[in-house]
Amino acid sequence: MTQDLLTVKDNSFRSRLSDRLALLREHPLARVGPGLITGVADDDPGGIATYSQAGAQFGLNMLWTMPISFPMMAVVQSTCARIGRVTGQGLAANIKRTFPPVVLLGVVFSLLVANMLNIAADVAAMGEVAELVTGLDRHLMTTLFVFGTLAMQVFIPYHRYVGFLKWLTVSLLAYAAVLFTVRVDWSQVVLRTIWPTVTITSSYSAVVVGVFGTTISPYLFFWQASEEVEDMNSQNSGTALVNNPAGDVQELRRIRWDTWSGMLYSNATAFFIILATAATLNVAGITHIDTAAQAASALRPLAGSLAALVFALGILGVGLIGVPVLAGSAGYAFAEAMGWRFGLERAPRDAGGFYAVIAISVLLALGIQYSPITPMNALFWSAVVNGLLAVPLIIVILMLASNPKVMGRYTIGDASKCIGWATVAVMTIAAITMFLP
Repeated sequence: MTQDLLTVKDNSFRSRLSDRLALLREHPLARVGPGLITGVADDDPGGIATYSQAGAQFGLNMLWTMPISFPMMAVVQSTCARIGRVTGQGLAANIKRTFPPVVLLGVVFSLLVANMLNIAADVAAMGEVAELVTGLDRHLMTTLFVFGTLAMQVFIPYHRYVGFLKWLTVSLLAYAAVLFTVRVDWSQVVLRTIWPTVTITSSYSAVVVGVFGTTISPYLFFWQASEEVEDMNSQNSGTALVNNPAGDVQELRRIRWDTWSGMLYSNATAFFIILATAATLNVAGITHIDTAAQAASALRPLAGSLAALVFALGILGVGLIGVPVLAGSAGYAFAEAMGWRFGLERAPRDAGGFYAVIAISVLLALGIQYSPITPMNALFWSAVVNGLLAVPLIIVILMLASNPKVMGRYTIGDASKCIGWATVAVMTIAAITMFLP
């Protein structure tokens, strides 16, 4: 009897070891997906500008925001991913069938406005950085980036396009690389992260609001839920878990790993951006940054041309992820709200409305480049809309994820609920602070 048990355990161990070795032999990015891409899209050029301003203006005393925001963003994003995989539908579709139409319309149109302004700020930053690196006209480069990212979304199937996005996530390593070119007092970094010197002023509060608003953004909620649905369909991994629970433990474990690791990657990068600009710009007395390109340019005399180039190339890499995610999330939300066919795996003729929303979002954002609205104004107003939209949307997400009628037996646990509602409280305070003098 004992020998039989030992044989069973040995076979079980060998089976698990074989599975692990098979995973290691897979494509290096095969086990990651929506969580990683979403995390990197969070550090888009607009986000880089915000983090750079935080480091330049307040130095090491803004580092504390990253470890505080990490569990909040990870829980919200993993909840969105869970909703998508369990129900087989994106956020907008679930809101549509659970809440009154006014809730859906308010969320979708607010998201469209915020995303369009955010895309405008992002492509402007990419054009400026491209001009910095190549010497070519920024408006020409902006136009090339807009039509290039639009063509990839429309004409390349999702299962191929997603591989390109995964490899672009490596661009975030640029911000860790910058730290090797400057002197960093790591004892002070640890101290100020745990115990910052804070003087509450309106400018300090505004930057904190910007950091939290950039880190926990509504467009990421819609994207990740919808990409779980895309992955489910493109890999033929079965129907929604609520209808077919086969493999549910593995799928939910994958979502947790993918999302938490993706958000950690994103959060650590934001930490490095704040630290890099704190150790260079703030120390040199440069405390005002308008754009991510300006941060890259300002690094050149302080950290050397290589650091400036690495910083600039990182902006271009994450911009090529951020713009499609912004436009795609708007397309998913609007198409689901209207009941249209949608999906990046579909051909344009099969999902015309979906791709039209993506195209219009990006082209209107390009038009803003030639309007009186400056990139910084676009970034500011997108932050305002996102700040106002995030709080009610997170409440809606928590209500969906806690509802057995929506999630079946896959509702979120108490720990996720506690962190989720704590996020609501923090984001509410941030939204209120935004309007204080």
